[in-house]
Amino acid sequence: MPFTPPHHTTQHWNIQKPAARGTGGIVASQAAAGAEAGAEMLRMGGTAADAAVATAFTLAAMEPWNCGLGGIGFAQVMRPGGPAETFDFGPVSPSRLDPAAYPMTGKIASDLFAWPEVVDDVNVHGPKSFCIPSAVAGYALLHERYGKLPIKDVLAPAVAYAKRGLPQDWFTTLKVANSAAILRQYPESARIYLPNGLPPVAPYQGSPGFFRQGNLPDTLERLQHAGLRDFYAGDIARSIVADTQAMGGFLTEADLANCQARVLPALQAEWRGRTLMLANGLTAAPTLMEVLRQMADVPYGAVPDAVWYAALARAMRAAYADRLAGLGDAEPASAESCTTHLTVADKDGMMVAMTTTLLSSMGSRVVLPGSGVLMNNGIMWFDPRPEAKNAIAPSKRPLCNMCPVIAVRDGVPEIATGASGGRRIMASVFQLLSYVADFGMDPETAAHHPRLDVSSPDGVTADLRLGAEVLAALAADGPVTEVDHAVLPVNFACPNLIQRGPDGMVGITDVMSPWSAAVAA
Repeated sequence: MPFTPPHHTTQHWNIQKPAARGTGGIVASQAAAGAEAGAEMLRMGGTAADAAVATAFTLAAMEPWNCGLGGIGFAQVMRPGGPAETFDFGPVSPSRLDPAAYPMTGKIASDLFAWPEVVDDVNVHGPKSFCIPSAVAGYALLHERYGKLPIKDVLAPAVAYAKRGLPQDWFTTLKVANSAAILRQYPESARIYLPNGLPPVAPYQGSPGFFRQGNLPDTLERLQHAGLRDFYAGDIARSIVADTQAMGGFLTEADLANCQARVLPALQAEWRGRTLMLANGLTAAPTLMEVLRQMADVPYGAVPDAVWYAALARAMRAAYADRLAGLGDAEPASAESCTTHLTVADKDGMMVAMTTTLLSSMGSRVVLPGSGVLMNNGIMWFDPRPEAKNAIAPSKRPLCNMCPVIAVRDGVPEIATGASGGRRIMASVFQLLSYVADFGMDPETAAHHPRLDVSSPDGVTADLRLGAEVLAALAADGPVTEVDHAVLPVNFACPNLIQRGPDGMVGITDVMSPWSAAVAA
């Protein structure tokens, strides 16, 4: 009898991620170092804004494949009794960008994304892929409005971590190796991340060491003492522009000088006794609102069952069809999107849910030698076709998939959540939020519960742990790809969440993210 090999399981183990619990505030981050930095701000008497900014700057040094000073983002912010606000520091293309610099080959790119292919992939990596780096402007505005601690203190952990260096462990090896084929094309990137032409590797025994990310520690220290505006109108700004233009990029001094984050009123959606505060601007919020509308009449039992998951899959497929038809496409479904999300709650009731990104893993793959800043590849968000709604153009904002959410009950922020993972973000945010808010799961239980993903109008990706009944119900409606939830391949987004209750707060991060952690102050 012929033998049929069984399904290959990448990880034959059960992973557990501990929650953080307490009353003094919690920070949840995809890198524990960031959460520790934020928690230290809370211990020093800082606000959730101080903690979020400290965490974000630390992640620039400790999670370079996902975010950094060269990135962009969105944040939801709310204090008890106050308005919920969206801090929009999303991507904007350079003012002197020339759409003619992105000629198409006539093929559909098959390696990284499903746009029409551009000659030499200049929209995917290299200096012509840069959008204006607005992350620092967003952090600065958040700190200005709601921070209490001096910026020198807020940046101290980031400077210390950057001077110590990036951990040279197996996860660093994995992330750098994934981008090595393109990193090697840019001298400073190759010098830092590919010593001897190969990714850094941890020692076979003992403790992993650390390595410096070029001039990034000096840049962070400069911001600590000169102030964050130096990134846009000072020595750092001049260095960024000089390096970019020497490489043939479009970014100008005026682009940096005019870069401003903006504060918008949050979008609101009533949902099963709570008000969801959603990110305003070109985000995934309209798609999430359509899912909420379609799920409003679905029966909710004690636990999510096959009927519920099948209804959710149908709702998400329909919502994505509407999104792509009405708003223009966002980042391609198969893009290797590597974003980060952090969530903070302080003892006084303020919550921050912040999502930032370089777009692809390690963004443009270009480290600027003067500043050590790893730049985004935000031009990849645009469609190369001139007739497209989301076409490449100067001074334009593309559609993004970020989806930070704050759930409010009786005027008080109760749950804050968000995720990284491109088009996978919205599905994971809805499920984790629903597990906690609608099914009453403890956040720690919810984080370990299997999920499905729908990232387009076609098909479903389902965690094998959902079980035969759920998988069969999904398959009755259309194609289902059954997968493991593992470190790699990355089949699901990476969410984290903090819930405030009468007895304190609980925070949890993505179970399969090796470095992630929630830390109580």
